[in-house]
Amino acid sequence: MDIFRAAMLAALLFMTAAPAAQAQGGTSVDGPRIVNIVNFIRGVEPREPIDLLEPVVRQIELVNRHHLPATFLIQYDAMQQDRFVKLLKEQLSPQCEIGGWFEVVQPMAEAAGLPWRGRYPWDWHTNVGFPVGYTPEEREKLVDVFMQLYQATFEQLPKSVGSWFLDAHTLAYMADTYGVEASCNCKDQFGTDGYTLWGGYWNQAYYPSRLNALMPAQSVAAQIPVPVFRMLGSDPIYQYDMSLGEAAQSVVTLEPVYKGGGGNPAWVRWFFNMMCSGPCLAFAYAQAGQENSFGWPKMANGLLDQAALLEELSRQGKLRVETLAASAAWFKKQFPVTPATAVTALEDWKNEGRKTIWFDSRYYRANLFWQGSEMRIRDIHLFDECYAERYLKSAVTTTWCEYDTLPVLDSFRWSRKDCLAGIRPVAVAADGTRTPLAGGAPTARAPYLGELLVEWPLTSGGTLAILLKESAMEFRFPAGVSGALECSWCPEQQVPVTGVEERLVTYRYNGFDYRLGLSAGRAERTGDAPLILFIPKDGQLAFDLGTRPRT
Repeated sequence: MDIFRAAMLAALLFMTAAPAAQAQGGTSVDGPRIVNIVNFIRGVEPREPIDLLEPVVRQIELVNRHHLPATFLIQYDAMQQDRFVKLLKEQLSPQCEIGGWFEVVQPMAEAAGLPWRGRYPWDWHTNVGFPVGYTPEEREKLVDVFMQLYQATFEQLPKSVGSWFLDAHTLAYMADTYGVEASCNCKDQFGTDGYTLWGGYWNQAYYPSRLNALMPAQSVAAQIPVPVFRMLGSDPIYQYDMSLGEAAQSVVTLEPVYKGGGGNPAWVRWFFNMMCSGPCLAFAYAQAGQENSFGWPKMANGLLDQAALLEELSRQGKLRVETLAASAAWFKKQFPVTPATAVTALEDWKNEGRKTIWFDSRYYRANLFWQGSEMRIRDIHLFDECYAERYLKSAVTTTWCEYDTLPVLDSFRWSRKDCLAGIRPVAVAADGTRTPLAGGAPTARAPYLGELLVEWPLTSGGTLAILLKESAMEFRFPAGVSGALECSWCPEQQVPVTGVEERLVTYRYNGFDYRLGLSAGRAERTGDAPLILFIPKDGQLAFDLGTRPRT
């Protein structure tokens, strides 16, 4: 019995035994579509004169008017200002929550007995404005003074604490010492504002490893028991390749200040239609809202539009809007470990023939991408709870920082604008010549729990089937097609491949060894070219992404 027939048999058995897990129609096992409105509040903006209070006033009015639960995360310096505290206590609806926004500011550092090294009272450079700029012991002092002020101000401790990025030590200390239940961090981005978070669980939420806050853990014992939700609502088609070849990416997100994304009503409707209609497996997720330091005029039109739309979609039952703490409580009740999820965008809002699918589990993430009639896999990153972040035990000394996971394929970093890395399905002629396979519109469905089946009809006839599972990727080429997968990258790029064997590709990245195994088919290095060929056996090829060998 081949791997696809075995998988389908297991699916049928599952659906017979557990019909309650099926979605309406019985054709997909999908979870809810969840939106958190997260607005965070800074107390100072040194870059330009901005009214920081008006955005908070208007955001509270907006969520109250549309009866939307929302999360307001307040920074230490804003907690010291009665104008913000009084507003939150008196005007915020009881269905909303107040949590903490954890960036380091001058009064917070000084309250912890630490010298302030910033250029301004709030400095966004990583070695000053974030806990990674301090030793682990100093991070704990910063958390202590934050929690003391929060307790004194709101007469309780926060359930939710967010930041562009919280290191594993700080987040674990918050959870273990103060009972923090929910967190959020920045979307994947490369170099933007000096913060690189690359290769993580692409969207939705995950339990991080106690050694690496961007790395999902594989086991309960190794994870911080706090779901971390990815912020900002990235464009699944266009964000990944944005600013390819440059030092830092620009942004296409749900943030209302960006006219190409959340400030564009047409894009916003495309985004939520994609979120509400495509298969998502465990659940779909997006974070709406905006930080107050952009000022109300820049965010007003986008926020007004999005709030009305979210109220309507919620009323129609297409999604649910809830606080970050409520989403975390649901997540922890449903999932003892990080679940598998998917983001499917099979319509291009630019009408340029691009489509994409993101798949995430506690073992890996993968991105399938179509442009016109051709397909390539843009990205595969492995997750390993033993791979430690760079700043776990020492302070970052640069004004920028880097969080990452383990690349098996990284098209963004292994490409140039005129040379795109990827894994491409190819037809192999009798003389060994390879040509990219062409096809039509792909489909995706989740007929059983935690797995996504992608089917791509080929121009030459038949269908290439790709089964994305929690710890494996399986490919089945149609009868009559002599196919393979060709992994290539630009010659001048440094890639972490250290060896290619018949059933194994080995890697070494940032001093850490890992591997890609094959449970069906074989791997072959083609001379000195920057290329690996994955050759099916009887039309089948399978990547093992769940094995974690230890020495």
